Amino acid sequence: MLFVCTGNICRSPTAEGVFRKLVADAGLADRVAADSAGTHAYHDGEPPDPRAQAHAQRRGYDLSRLRARRVTREDFRDFDLIVAMDREHHAILARLAPPSAGHKVRLLLEFARGAAGDEVPDPYYGGPAGFEHVLDLVEDATAGLLDRMRAELAG
Repeated sequence: MLFVCTGNICRSPTAEGVFRKLVADAGLADRVAADSAGTHAYHDGEPPDPRAQAHAQRRGYDLSRLRARRVTREDFRDFDLIVAMDREHHAILARLAPPSAGHKVRLLLEFARGAAGDEVPDPYYGGPAGFEHVLDLVEDATAGLLDRMRAELAG
């Protein structure tokens, strides 16, 4: 599972951290891998935005060990699912994907149980409420994604 946003410092590391905890809590950490990346290399090697880390930490998610990186061609080979945070990321990933991997690119909110819309908005230029909203959306959608993964693993 690869989560993707623009610079890999807000939305996608938040999704990675939340999903990793859900997977670990479900006892599936040895069967389901998660990572995150950006469509752009603006922040390569940097930790997630301090605000994203602080808001995630308040909900029990540790993002401190994550580091930003850019999506690579190998990601389309190595991951079964590449999950974009918004339509722009989805379009970029669809262009980068080799023909054999285009089906792997999806929007995160396709897996949401209750969230409306199809995009996780970028909280970078906003205030605390934006980071909380991202967490709400990510928690909902990653729980739905985990349900899907459980069904596939059981089947």
